[in-house]
Amino acid sequence: MKPQAAPVRFVALVVALLASLFLAGCAAMVPRGPRKSEKSSSVVEFLYPRQTEPLITPGVPVLRLPLRVGLAFVPSSGGRGGYSTAGDFSEKQKSALLQRVAEEFKASTFIQSIDVIPTTYLRPGGGFENLEQVRGLLGLDVVALVAFDQIQFTQENKLSLAYWTIVGAYLFKGNKNDTHTLLEAVVYDIPSRKLLFRAPGASQMLDTSTMVEVRERLRQASAAGFDKATDDLIANLKVQLDAFRERVKNAPAGQQVARIEHRPGYRGGGALDAWFAGGLTLLALVRWLSRRRA
Repeated sequence: MKPQAAPVRFVALVVALLASLFLAGCAAMVPRGPRKSEKSSSVVEFLYPRQTEPLITPGVPVLRLPLRVGLAFVPSSGGRGGYSTAGDFSEKQKSALLQRVAEEFKASTFIQSIDVIPTTYLRPGGGFENLEQVRGLLGLDVVALVAFDQIQFTQENKLSLAYWTIVGAYLFKGNKNDTHTLLEAVVYDIPSRKLLFRAPGASQMLDTSTMVEVRERLRQASAAGFDKATDDLIANLKVQLDAFRERVKNAPAGQQVARIEHRPGYRGGGALDAWFAGGLTLLALVRWLSRRRA
């Protein structure tokens, strides 16, 4: 019997070693305390990278209908934290989300074209000079810049002890994963550097997962968070566009929000043109009456 003792002890040692490695791997896959990771980009950092320089006072924008519009995510400022998949927000995802926004507005009669601008066309801190380059390259009038901020929290809950057993690692819920996503679109007239309007979009995803699912569930929550925030952004863009029409229509004499011109051959038609035409007619009438009284 003694000759068999060594092989038995060897097998037992191997099993114990493998079990230790497995549990160590499980422990490595799960954060041992609250984790927070963030990925973001900033319109302010992109447009005004040198804060010591004086801000240029924007002029009155001249909107030549139909408009040629560009859509772009501003370059990312980088991520913070090491566990979240918010940093995996790929160019493919960004392009797909911007295409959804473009589809909602491209049928408008006052828009000639909507181009999705790859983020690689924009430099971090490129500012309005960078936008002028893109404008010359693509022939744009207006650009909608989209910034994002996504934060993911991972917190072990009371079932965390189950992770230290082989069975429990796969069967028990043990992490609370929260994903908060914020989008902000700012619409600028490029030549005048005038902000026309802005709109936010937001979403919140709450989830729990087993240890081995944490990374994949965070990745799924990240993508779903951007999708839902885009839905909210589109709805708010429509509201803010209507509000912009109202501002153009009701602007007092001498306080023009924008000057409207038509490109050769453009006949117009549609709600926005009606608002603009009505506003311009009213403005012309006010000016004519002012001159008569003088």
